[in-house]
Amino acid sequence: MIKHQSPIVEIARKVCPAVITIVISKDLPKVEGFYFMPLEGKGVILPKFKNGKKESTKIGGGSGFIISADGYILTSGHVVSDAEADYTIILEPEKKYPAKVMARDPINDIAVLKIDGNGYPFVELGDSDQIELGEEVVAIGNPLGEFHDTLSSGIISGMSRFIQARNHVTQESQRLRGLIQTDAAINPGNSGGPLVDMDGKVIGINTAAIMGAQNIGFAIPINYAIKDLEEVKKYGKIKFPFLGIKYVILNKEMADKNKLPVDYGALIVRENLGESAIIKGSSADKAGFKEFDILLDIKEEKITNENPLSNILQKCAIGEEVDIKVLRNKKQITLKAKLQEKK
Repeated sequence: MIKHQSPIVEIARKVCPAVITIVISKDLPKVEGFYFMPLEGKGVILPKFKNGKKESTKIGGGSGFIISADGYILTSGHVVSDAEADYTIILEPEKKYPAKVMARDPINDIAVLKIDGNGYPFVELGDSDQIELGEEVVAIGNPLGEFHDTLSSGIISGMSRFIQARNHVTQESQRLRGLIQTDAAINPGNSGGPLVDMDGKVIGINTAAIMGAQNIGFAIPINYAIKDLEEVKKYGKIKFPFLGIKYVILNKEMADKNKLPVDYGALIVRENLGESAIIKGSSADKAGFKEFDILLDIKEEKITNENPLSNILQKCAIGEEVDIKVLRNKKQITLKAKLQEKK
């Protein structure tokens, strides 16, 4: 009897050796016991810390994948969002390596890591611009940090999706756009693992799932990461064009509530009393922007919730002079700003 082997078996052999677990740890006060404290007729149990003593404590984990023999790794940015934490790469149970976060791309939720050494197994990167709706894909990762090399298959259910995601560690909300939607299972701890096509090439980075829904997961197109990786190798960091303002993106609800003349754009406004909404010496400062200006478009590209300011700026070049349409005191004007690099 001839056994017909699924192509996913070959994908597993090809890709799994390069999929890694990322362990997040931090020096936290050492707990030497617990004590009971009465509170409102009840009681709470509180930890008792040993004075001055700290110990390395695991606080989380995620997945990633090696993309070159010399130890470059891609993962989701939210997996390694804590700048004060230490990150350890587990390639196999007995192979652990300290990792350095080379760069974080908060706009696209991507991070580039590096481990010392050479000769590592690695995956081949595909072209996310060439994917098609309905194409078969496989998501690979280490869900919950325990079930290593877990595969789930599915199809590309949608493309160019826009979602509002929440980092459950920092509780910060983040807009992600241009995402690949898939019905391949993406579970907690799977974030940062690869989404691969049937040739075993990576077309996306697993990033999020809709809680309470089944078979709705999202991945960051790999072409976003390729651009970041090229800059890290060339400059040692990711270079961002920077305008230098604090702002909120407007929508219809905000416009109606505050009786604003438009329901889209970026309203320049400070976050806290005593600070400035425009960074001194920045591109916006030199171009003459003022607080309460509403930026309507950049290079004739409209600023909206689905196409935020950060997305448009990312497509511009550092040093480029751009035309920005602004609403000031109910009158439209155009200002020219020469974009600087974000430091």
